[in-house]
Amino acid sequence: MSALLTRNRLIGLAIAAFIAIIDQVVKWYVIGPLALRQVGNIDLLPFFDLTYTENRGISLGMLQATNMETRWLLVLMTAVIALVVLVWMLREKAMGDIFGLALILGGAVGNIRDRYDLGYVIDYADFHIGTFRPFLIFNIADAAITIGVVIILARSLFVRDKEETETSVPPPEKPDARPRGEPSDA
Repeated sequence: MSALLTRNRLIGLAIAAFIAIIDQVVKWYVIGPLALRQVGNIDLLPFFDLTYTENRGISLGMLQATNMETRWLLVLMTAVIALVVLVWMLREKAMGDIFGLALILGGAVGNIRDRYDLGYVIDYADFHIGTFRPFLIFNIADAAITIGVVIILARSLFVRDKEETETSVPPPEKPDARPRGEPSDA
């Protein structure tokens, strides 16, 4: 196995592929067999519904793709970001970092596929407490990206890798080579 594709990195690529596939399968299910596009809303639990929406922007509805040029610009921008995440993941060694980046990559690929094929991202997960909605309507890809970012931030703030800790300890002081009792030159 080459140095680039270590066991952890291969696992990361598999996790990213799994997230992208599950995201696409669930989106197919909610617009296909559940016909959520036609129904609009399905009440599942007192705090969770399936609500169909087409997200033509990026996070929080910013950068709305209102024409073909902005659609393809968003596809290009998100593809470049996904490529950067892939390269970053292939440079990491620690499984915790690779896992977080894999979630981000898989979610990005799932949403890029929607935007490429449809011109928008299908969102359907509607978490709420009564009329209060702490999140916008989202999908599995969005959740994976968010969880991945939280993992990367938490690891960068709170986790120190073993080799980093070992190298940050100053070397022990060398004992003075002069015999005891001899005066120093200083």
